[in-house]
Amino acid sequence: MELTDFEALSFDCYGTLIDWEAGIVAVLASWAAAEGVDVELERLLAVYATHEAAVAKDSPTLLYPDVLARSFKGAGAELGHEVSDGWAERLGGSVPDWPAFPDSAAALQRLAARYRLIIVSNVHRAGFAGSNRRLGVEFDAIITAEDVGAYKPALNHFHRLDEVLGELDMPRDRLLHVAQSLFHDHAPARQVGLPSVWINRRHDRPGWGATPEPSDAYAYGWEFPSLAAFADAAVGPSDA
Repeated sequence: MELTDFEALSFDCYGTLIDWEAGIVAVLASWAAAEGVDVELERLLAVYATHEAAVAKDSPTLLYPDVLARSFKGAGAELGHEVSDGWAERLGGSVPDWPAFPDSAAALQRLAARYRLIIVSNVHRAGFAGSNRRLGVEFDAIITAEDVGAYKPALNHFHRLDEVLGELDMPRDRLLHVAQSLFHDHAPARQVGLPSVWINRRHDRPGWGATPEPSDAYAYGWEFPSLAAFADAAVGPSDA
């Protein structure tokens, strides 16, 4: 299929539309500097990523601020430095402050002219509501971890997505999933037979950042280095 054959786009948010690594690093780096933790930021992100994935899997109904706080404490313990409740709560409450990628709002506005837009996100409702103000579009449906009682790569979001498509009277074969994380999104999308686009936000950096290396098979039909590049291919270059 061509990109223009699809009628709806489901988006991961954090890592794809919102720069969650910048948001997480803002707190982790401040903690490391304050506590004298001598560790490179990429290493710090990688350690944190393993703990967030484990907490999300083991405690699927835990709200995302509590996932962030518990993961931060686990990462600190692995690095040999205690994370206080205050620092953990600071990370847990930081989601609405995380910045959007510079191209997200404009690209979404262009895409909304042709496609139905759906959010499929690993956060809580209040966290996404704060982030949504940075994105500048109205989504046709919003699915959060709080709604489905689980965190990707569990399939709960994708099962709920099928229900949403029915509510929108949208054929499933007209849906394309758009995401950065091979671990959280492209592996489960492959499991449920959903075509996907990889927004490779880390194309110019080594390592996996705040996302674990995928352990399950994954696939994607297209790859773009940014959401703007995807929008150019899907709806044509911007006039700006």
